[in-house]
Amino acid sequence: MTDSAAQPVSQAAKKAEKINWWHELRGLTLMLLGVLAFHSFVAKPFYIPSISMMPNLLVGDRLIVSKYPYGWNWSSLSFHLLPRGTWRILGRTPQYGDIVIVVPGNRKEDLIKRVVALPGDRIAVINGRIRLDGKFIKRVVEPATQIAADDSLQCDGQTPGHCYDGFEQYRTRLPNGHDVYELPTYRETLPNGATYDVIDYMNQQLDNYPEITVPEGHVFLMGDDRDRSADSRAPFETDFMGHPGGGLGGPVPLSNIGGRAEFVTFSLDGTQTWNPLTWWGALRDGRAFKSLRPQIDPAYAPAAQ
Repeated sequence: MTDSAAQPVSQAAKKAEKINWWHELRGLTLMLLGVLAFHSFVAKPFYIPSISMMPNLLVGDRLIVSKYPYGWNWSSLSFHLLPRGTWRILGRTPQYGDIVIVVPGNRKEDLIKRVVALPGDRIAVINGRIRLDGKFIKRVVEPATQIAADDSLQCDGQTPGHCYDGFEQYRTRLPNGHDVYELPTYRETLPNGATYDVIDYMNQQLDNYPEITVPEGHVFLMGDDRDRSADSRAPFETDFMGHPGGGLGGPVPLSNIGGRAEFVTFSLDGTQTWNPLTWWGALRDGRAFKSLRPQIDPAYAPAAQ
């Protein structure tokens, strides 16, 4: 074939290879919208940055939050792009013991807490124990929870001036030479039989909360780490340690709840670096696919309380 004959073919091939940028941009936009829709209406990943839900959730846990169990509201949309509102679509009320994602009334960051009281319940906290409708919920002593001793837990992500030694008295060294915190643990059971562990290791002001009635359209939320959780017991302005940001300011409107925690996907213990080769060694054993739905005690009898 002559050069003159090959030249038209080459030019035609170049035209065919020309990128249609509009088509590519449209495809990318549709893909991003699909991801946003799934993230907003079906499920999203969530990272645990603090110890407020120990012993059931650890710093470094990655989990899946379903967005549809309680319907949808302003907080459902990813990145909270919608203005705050009280509207709900197909709204449903959480159950006792559910672990939920909530957006505090004074800021737009997701927190994670447990539902301990429903609309119409009378709730009080007395010496660290929950009392519902005039009766203390079932609470029994469990073996101490062992948490790997990590000095960063003493500050819980705060500045050094906010550190304290709440865990240090429970530090112990195992026969294998590893240091752990052995934290006092209790198993609570709510009126529907939902049962779960909590840790309670110091006396502090949120151990007592005067009785209130949870308004309609609201729930009362608490962290499983009862001594370091800025939850419904704590005011908006500051938490019980004086840290900025504060708690949930009392019962939480259902329109501020954005989903339910379902299960842990994997957990990293914090020893990993930016290098992906270190991630495998930082994986915690036994965390992957751990369900976050509360167990139901089949033998639980509310009348026996």
